[in-house]
Formats: sequence, C-alpha cells, structure tokens
Amino acid sequence: MASPTAHAAGLRVLRTTRVAPAPPALPERALPLIFMDAMWLRAQPVERVFFYRLGPGDDNDVDAVLSRMEESLPGAIHAFYPLAGRVRPTPGETNRYELFYQPGDAVAFTVAEHDGVGIGVDELATDEPRELAKIAPFVPELPKGGAVLALQATVLPPKRRGLALGVIVHHSACDGVGSTHFLHTWAAACAGDRKLPEPPVIDRTLIRDIPNMHDDFALPTNEAKDLFKVPYAGKLLATFTLSREHLQGVKDAVAGEAARRGVPPPRCTSLVAMYGLMWHCHRRAKQESEAEPRGDEDGRAGHLIFAIDHRSRLDPRVPDKYLGNCVGPGFASAPREELAAVAGGVFTACAAVAAAIDEAVRGEPAYWEGWKERIVEACRDDTPFSVAGSTRFRVYDVDFGFGRPAKVEIVSVAKTDAVSAAEDRSGSGGIEVGIAQPPERMDKFRRCLADAIACLSSSQCN
Repeated sequence: MASPTAHAAGLRVLRTTRVAPAPPALPERALPLIFMDAMWLRAQPVERVFFYRLGPGDDNDVDAVLSRMEESLPGAIHAFYPLAGRVRPTPGETNRYELFYQPGDAVAFTVAEHDGVGIGVDELATDEPRELAKIAPFVPELPKGGAVLALQATVLPPKRRGLALGVIVHHSACDGVGSTHFLHTWAAACAGDRKLPEPPVIDRTLIRDIPNMHDDFALPTNEAKDLFKVPYAGKLLATFTLSREHLQGVKDAVAGEAARRGVPPPRCTSLVAMYGLMWHCHRRAKQESEAEPRGDEDGRAGHLIFAIDHRSRLDPRVPDKYLGNCVGPGFASAPREELAAVAGGVFTACAAVAAAIDEAVRGEPAYWEGWKERIVEACRDDTPFSVAGSTRFRVYDVDFGFGRPAKVEIVSVAKTDAVSAAEDRSGSGGIEVGIAQPPERMDKFRRCLADAIACLSSSQCN
C-alpha cells in the first residue's frame, strides 16, 4: 500500500494494520458480480472523509478513541466479510468477475497524524472553499490486487482533539446503501451504547443478471470505462446548504412557471429541487467560464446522471439491507441554452430530472437495455454533471461514541465532476451539497447559486 507521506506534506503514518473478520472463522466464498456491479468495475472508488471534534474527558482521549475503533472493527468486518475480499476474474469463465473472500483476507486500517502546520480540524470542517490537496491525503489508497475497502484515521490539531476518518470503497462491491450500512454498524459497535443495525443480506441471486448488459460493462474495450474522469489537481472543495425554505422556493418557482406555460407541473420533491437548482447553476457557471458564443450552444444538450435505488422497485423486492449494487442511472437531458437561462432554467432542469425519475420508476425495457449507450452518448460532447451520495445515508449519524461528525465530505466528486448530497447536519430539513471546482469556476458557481436563490426568494425568476 502506497504511503500517504508520498503526497501529503505534514502527514505521518504511524501504522497500517490488516484487520481480519472476528471469529468464528469464515469459509472461502465467492459472490458473482451481476450487471449492476459490473457497471462500476472501472469506475473511480468512492472516497469519503468524516471530520470529528473530540470533546474533553479521558474517554475522548484520542489514543483511547483509536483503540476502541480498532477493537470494534473486526466484528463489523465479520458481518460485512465480502468487503475484506477482492474483486477478481471468475476462474474458468470469460468476461465474468466475482467478489472473492478467503480466510486470511483483511481490511487495511491506517493510523496517521498531521503535524498541524497551516491546517486543523476547524479549518477543515467548514463549508468554505478549501484546497482539495489539503483534504485528499486523509483518504487511504486501496491496496493492489482487487481490494475493495480501506480505512484511515488521522489525528488532527489543535492539541490532537480532531480526527479525520477516511473511507475508500470500490463501487463494484456495493452501493452507498451498503457502504454506509457498514459504517453505521462499525460506529454502533464502537460506541457500545446502542443496538446494532440489522445485518446485511449477502445473496447476489436476489437480482436477476442480464448477461448482455453484464458483457457490455465488463468488456475491457467498454467505451464507458474512462468516462467520468476529470482533472483532479488544483481544485477547491466547498459545501452549500440548501435550506428547507430554499427548496420550497424552487418548488414554488417550478409550479409558477408550469402555470405560466400552461403545462402540468412536474413532480418536484426536495431532491428534484436540489438536483435541478444545482444542475442549472453548474451549467451557467460552465457557460460563463468557457465563454462560448451563444450560437455554439444551439441544439446541444446538457446531461445529468444520478443514481436510482431499485430495491423497492424490482420484483421480487430486494431487501433494504442487501449488500451489493441495486442502483441504476437516471438520465436527464435538456438543451444547454435552456438549462442556463436565468428565466426558466430551473424549471427546465427540474422538469428533466422529474421525467428521468419517472422513466426509471416505470422500469420499461428501453430503460434497462440502453444504459451503456446512454452513458456514452451523454459523455460524447462533454463530461455530464452527476450526483454522488444521498440524504438517505444519514452520514451525520455515524457516531462512534465521541459525537456526530462535524463535517462529511465526498472527496471523489473532484474526479467525476459531480456534486455530493447529504442531509443538512443541523437537522433542519435542508440538503448539503458539496462540489469541487477550479478556483475561477468555483467563484462563478457561488455567484450563480447566490443569484438563483435571491431570484427565487424574490419570486422574479419566472
């Protein structure tokens, strides 16, 4: 495993241990990847960082905290044993892969500390734009050989009262429901004062594989394998909280514009409102940054791709605690010029998102059969906007017994030109959105979002 000190000034690795599942011993097992897993074989891993502030008292001494985290980890890994395994080609088969576990497999758990020069938990756990280069080192690298999970706990200043927990998960092993289920289980075991979540359901036969789609995604020549990879260096990472009032303003504006156009209003939930507003602002900021002549946008579509959880929509229904991938893409598209328009742009974006969700929920054959082609089409002219995370994952409830996270980041959005979504940590019903952009683009995005919110608040947008 590459040492973070190779690219992280001030970061010192204290130890890296391999944490195996707790007894009783588990036999060798192989889980075949289905098409929903194979879709992510060559995708970027998901990288999260949880920032914690440690309160006063001996129980919150950082060394005691690290010991409790490490001691409780084997039990959580036992319940989620596939995450200690590795993805490999299925022996004796062509173009098939499996998540393979054998006795002796383990999860890499790194403990590090930062020297505090120019950085501390208070500077990191903020919504303001920060250099991504200061946050990325808190995420470990996946060990070579097909590993799917690695963890890193980094002690932070001031006075060793901060902690950054970095988590990297390969998406082919499980989706966000599964990875955050693991984190909630580990946190509850570490805290020791609450009931453990229900165990995961580990059975890939619950979802019918679609061989043709599996082949499309698993082939080394798959056109989609290098998509959603964008420049990483030099970016800033910032968080914007859309309050319940902001989201209601979007819903009201969408309903008003539908009435003005004489069309039925799209179903505009808080999630649709967030997707639509952020897509509109992203498109506007990108248009301003690229300074494209107006005519160059004519007829060209902008695309948004986001995950749809199909657990409750398949027949038979897939258990909520299923460990694997049970998500498919939602495809929203609209003319770029309409998306970026100050008047009506938010309506256009929200209507397209609502239509994409409706298509996925209906689940007609055309939706299931065209995933790869539609992803490639969306990326043909430009990297599509996409979304990582969900308000349903409750990342701010990942409490190891020393308090809720002060801040949670999905660092990997910087590699995919995505935004991250999480519940508002204040509990007031809003949505936190994280985005990584180069400094100039970040300034434009912030201005576009502020203008859009002001416009919506004044009811003058549409």
